[in-house]
Amino acid sequence: MGSEMVMVDDIPFPSEITTTKPLSLLGHGITDIEIHFLQIKFTAIGVYMDPEIVAHLQKWKGKSGTELAEDDEFFDSVISAPVDKYLRIVTIKEIKGSQYGVQLESSVRDRLAADDKYEEEEEAALEQIVEFFQSIYLKKDSVITFSFPATSSIAEIGFSSEGKEESKTLKVANGNVVEMLKKWYLGGTSAYSPSTISSLANT
Repeated sequence: MGSEMVMVDDIPFPSEITTTKPLSLLGHGITDIEIHFLQIKFTAIGVYMDPEIVAHLQKWKGKSGTELAEDDEFFDSVISAPVDKYLRIVTIKEIKGSQYGVQLESSVRDRLAADDKYEEEEEAALEQIVEFFQSIYLKKDSVITFSFPATSSIAEIGFSSEGKEESKTLKVANGNVVEMLKKWYLGGTSAYSPSTISSLANT
């Protein structure tokens, strides 16, 4: 773990983490919702990638962060670049895992359906994800991780929390579902957290 910490809404994120190799914190943000003019923050997000990704994004050199944040093609290149990517998501406001799982499922399913990629295999993979989240409770400071290795189309979802709940992991082997998971968090203008996209674009 890198010793430096980056604060995202009072939550510390290491500036570097090591999976198979060191990955740098290239973007961060939060997910929130506004209810009756109150901003309720749910999670803080850190996006880690192999710094080598820059070599795959030369086409956009010189563009401003504001331009890139609006450019979905840029984020398609980020998603498809053959480098390790890792998302670390820390709970700010407690929520049942099942609520998070259902939100994730419906978003991924809609994206798959829109691309005409929603078949039985995808449905089964999404059911596994929903089941994984069903049994957990996202207390404040619980951590969900999504690991997307460069060399395979398999993703690994992890969960850890202080206290009694054990850490858990789930491997997602369906390539279409894995791609839409990436798009949910990294998919430019249609992504789940605009602040994260803006931060990535500026970096």
